Amino acid sequence: MGSLRGEPLKAILHAFTALNHDHSGKVSKSQLKVLTHNLCMVLKVPHDPVALEEHFRDDDEGPVSNQGYVSYLNKFILEKVQDNFNKIEFNRMCWTLCNPLLITEDDAFKVWVISNFLSEAKYPLIIVTEEIEYLLKKLTEAMEGGWQQEQFEHYKVNFDDSKDGLSAWELIKLIGNGQFSKGMDWQTVSMAINAVFNELILDVLKQGYMMKKGHRWKNWIERWFVLKRNIISYYVSEDLNDKKGDILLDENCYKKKKQEWIQAIHSTIHLLKLGRLKELRKKQLAEQEELERQMKELQPPTKASSWSWRWCGRNKEAASRAAEEEKKSLQTQVELQAMFSTELEREKLIRQQMEEQVAQKSSELEQYLQQVRELEDMYLRLQEALEDERQARQDEDTVRKLQARLLEEESSKRAELEKWHLEQQQAIQMTEAEKQELENQCVLEERALQKAMEQLEQLELERKQEVKKKPEMATNKTNSWKDKVAHHEGLIRLIEPGSKNPQLITNWGPAAFTKAELEEREKNWKEKKTTE
Repeated sequence: MGSLRGEPLKAILHAFTALNHDHSGKVSKSQLKVLTHNLCMVLKVPHDPVALEEHFRDDDEGPVSNQGYVSYLNKFILEKVQDNFNKIEFNRMCWTLCNPLLITEDDAFKVWVISNFLSEAKYPLIIVTEEIEYLLKKLTEAMEGGWQQEQFEHYKVNFDDSKDGLSAWELIKLIGNGQFSKGMDWQTVSMAINAVFNELILDVLKQGYMMKKGHRWKNWIERWFVLKRNIISYYVSEDLNDKKGDILLDENCYKKKKQEWIQAIHSTIHLLKLGRLKELRKKQLAEQEELERQMKELQPPTKASSWSWRWCGRNKEAASRAAEEEKKSLQTQVELQAMFSTELEREKLIRQQMEEQVAQKSSELEQYLQQVRELEDMYLRLQEALEDERQARQDEDTVRKLQARLLEEESSKRAELEKWHLEQQQAIQMTEAEKQELENQCVLEERALQKAMEQLEQLELERKQEVKKKPEMATNKTNSWKDKVAHHEGLIRLIEPGSKNPQLITNWGPAAFTKAELEEREKNWKEKKTTE
């Protein structure tokens, strides 16, 4: 029992160590529940989840230690183990936990191709730590996770100094064991590997579904677009089987949106207005500078020693000219102010018109967006209607095929019935022919019978006549004989004894035949009559 308990415990401890990702000696209770359930199934031991909860009741808020789980194993599982479980299956399950690879064979192939792309063309093929960091960052970004720089630095510290990098198989193992993708399922890791493979190897920058207007039919169709550095390819679906076309990209290509065009027009109008205001202000500043220059030229000297009676007239003229210039300047300023006010009102009006246009454009944009939403809803309804129509057409094809099969069966049955009917008609015709032949034969036989009856009657009549004639002839012969006898013998006759049998008498006298002969003839006549 000791060896029976010790050998499974070693494999279970390996599995426990594999679940201990942070090397703290503790594993979460949820993982241990799954491990315990699988162990009970493989070891053929009844599983008691209540006992598990009771045993780890004190550690309900945190992970369970190794010592606590070992005591649970010894008490509730290993004590009940018998020698009837499949050891290979048990060890295989523990080995699966000890060496978990989150990637499939196809993903491992893509990692191998990426490693060949990142490694240098010299033997042995290895990937340096900078390239490893770059690849792991790419995978982390594709998985939408946070890059753990400290974890990678810790990994580099533990890196073997004798090696400059990792081989392709070591990189596959590094990505497959999930050391830098904790908390991610294998589907997410597979999608990240596929995204990095498309970007680095296939030069695919972006891919996804977008709406595209058709060439022949001007309706919007959803296509799977694949963006590369110099071309955009679009397919029917993301499996890339049915390619519909390509869009070549060069320096003359650009993208545009309606909102971008509206903003560009607004910016252009605003810049035009700013340019006009700048020109007007420059003109005003130039006029003001010219006026100041003229005032400086007309201003008299300020020193008291320079005043004299010779300059009084000139000063008066200069003062009058200065007053006139000042008046003109004031008038110019009033005109400029009026012009500024007019321009300001005009600008306000234009701004109000622009605001109204912006509001109108916003309303049009909202209406356009509403139309787009309605068109999208209509498109979805049309898609549903198209799907319903496709399903109805498929059902109709199924019904048509069923009807065709039924018609074919009915046609075959009808052909069989027609064949059977034809055979029956032929049999009836043969029967009628035989019947007609029999009727004709019966008519012939009746005629022959009638003729035979007539002949028989004729023979009977002749026989009767002969019978009538025979007694007469016999009587005549008898009389003639008697006459001869009497003539020859005369009256002499022999005395003979009398006849004992009574003599038969006919219509012509004594009969010339005996009663036995008469009965024999009567019997023969009846038999002949019966046969006829």
